[in-house]
Amino acid sequence: MELTVKFFFEVWATLCQMAPYLLFGFLCAGLISVFISEEKVEKHLGGKGFMPVLKATLFGIPLPLCSCGVLPVFASLRKKGAGKGAATSFLISTPQTGIDSILVTYSMLGPIFAIFRPLAAFVSGILGGMFVGIFDSETKPVKDETLKESTCCYHAEKDKCCEKEEGRSGILKRILVYGFVTLMDDIAKSLLLGILLAAAISFMVPENWFANAAIGTGLVEMIVMMLFGIPFYVCATASVPIAAVLIAKGVSPGAAFVFLMTGPATNAAAIAIVWNLIGRRSSLIYIGTLMVSALAFGLLLDNVNVLSSGAISEACHHESGVTLFEQISAGILLALMLVSLAKQGFTKKKSKG
Repeated sequence: MELTVKFFFEVWATLCQMAPYLLFGFLCAGLISVFISEEKVEKHLGGKGFMPVLKATLFGIPLPLCSCGVLPVFASLRKKGAGKGAATSFLISTPQTGIDSILVTYSMLGPIFAIFRPLAAFVSGILGGMFVGIFDSETKPVKDETLKESTCCYHAEKDKCCEKEEGRSGILKRILVYGFVTLMDDIAKSLLLGILLAAAISFMVPENWFANAAIGTGLVEMIVMMLFGIPFYVCATASVPIAAVLIAKGVSPGAAFVFLMTGPATNAAAIAIVWNLIGRRSSLIYIGTLMVSALAFGLLLDNVNVLSSGAISEACHHESGVTLFEQISAGILLALMLVSLAKQGFTKKKSKG
């Protein structure tokens, strides 16, 4: 019983630390969804060259789409005339981060990580898009049937909240429904899994265990984290508490960042679908760009961490008292997740019946 209580205390502490920032991020995501339409995005991503790639990367960074959720949007961009390079930039940069995950990263990993995440998404998106434009200019029609193979969290059909509603109350409803219902439905499972996994690692793994384990250090440690992150499905927000606990248990900030970058950016199911959507050559460029960029930014971050006298590690070991506001926010976040999971479970059970 005592061990169970300690485990759930770790879960609650993680929720309290990330909930205020995550709830605010959901609100910002709702604002983005209402005032930046897909039509505006698609309008600017046609053609070849650097500007469509740059625009695609900048559009993708704040959007809260996971590595699965980005696929239907990516396919839609391709069908409506977006260049393969620009679409690949969007595919690389979007799932790595979002306005919600940036805020949670700041709360749990500190400002250096919060700066590095969008910077890495920007650089890798630009590089991937440019390499695809140079080495694979061949066009390939996108088939809607390809997306039906995905069992991921994103639903291609437009939600009812996207229907046009007049007046301020309608706009507010669309913002809240997207931010706190639709988006929560997309990430609830992976978010809860990430929190539970982070709590389990924190509870079961001794302090500095990874530093003393025989997994190597430096580049070797980063490669291990990368091999773990690429096939593993976790959304950008849910990866943050896992990375924080890994650092607290002895993983270098650079190696944790490699996981933080590769875990959300892709997974085994997404790779198979992308292979069908853009072909072998562009897929290899897509995966290779992520791998090289993750390792490069991991090595850079470890050097920055040395220069900053351990500021990142201090942020991960932050143990200040939990405020009432954080506890209320955690309660709201937990309620939203449980309602979403219960709703999805009821829908799945009903469809089977």
